[in-house]
Amino acid sequence: MCRSIKTLRPPVLEHDATEEDIRAAALQYVRKISGFRAPAAHNQEVFDRAVDAVAEATGELLQDLVVRGAGGAKAKGAA
Repeated sequence: MCRSIKTLRPPVLEHDATEEDIRAAALQYVRKISGFRAPAAHNQEVFDRAVDAVAEATGELLQDLVVRGAGGAKAKGAA
């Protein structure tokens, strides 16, 4: 159905996650949860809203995470 969702934070990811990385993970999550690779036309709007919501929440999570002991880990609020 879909590829695995990857960890989107250092040190697992060598760089900060891009909007594209976050959106791809959100899409994979919604696909997995809904059971649809591509929604029917009558479900497209709700599917897209779900992807947007998951992407937004993921971006906020990654921005606010504090990773300790990861050599060069960012502090809360750092970009």
